[in-house]
Amino acid sequence: MPELVYAVVTEAPIHINELSTLVSNPHSGAVVTFCGDVRNHDGGKEVASLFYEIHPSAPEQIKVITQSVIGHYEIERVAVAHRYGDIAIGETAFAVAVSAAHRQAAFDACSAIVNAVKEKLPIWKHQKFTDGTDEWVNCA
Repeated sequence: MPELVYAVVTEAPIHINELSTLVSNPHSGAVVTFCGDVRNHDGGKEVASLFYEIHPSAPEQIKVITQSVIGHYEIERVAVAHRYGDIAIGETAFAVAVSAAHRQAAFDACSAIVNAVKEKLPIWKHQKFTDGTDEWVNCA
């Protein structure tokens, strides 16, 4: 049975190496990671700043969402983190690390976790553009 070793919604910076270390173990021949970093453009506009706002249930929901996915894969351990608040361009906003005996299971599970969290986590992105406009994106 896969083990969810870490699942947080946090204001603190996310470091993918730390998540990778959390999932590493002697049973796993593969560790697959995903980093969703804040980019400087979206929809043809230059992004000046980004802010994520969370619903109060988000810290518990990230665990529930991830648990609902991982049982379908032959994997060992999972760590997932999503930031909220102001996040600078280039910093990690969302990260996932998955370990498994074999790479394909780790790749498949990592992709499924990313998709589920992006679809279901109650979190909203507010982007401000360099042209003075802004946009709220409902990520849940």
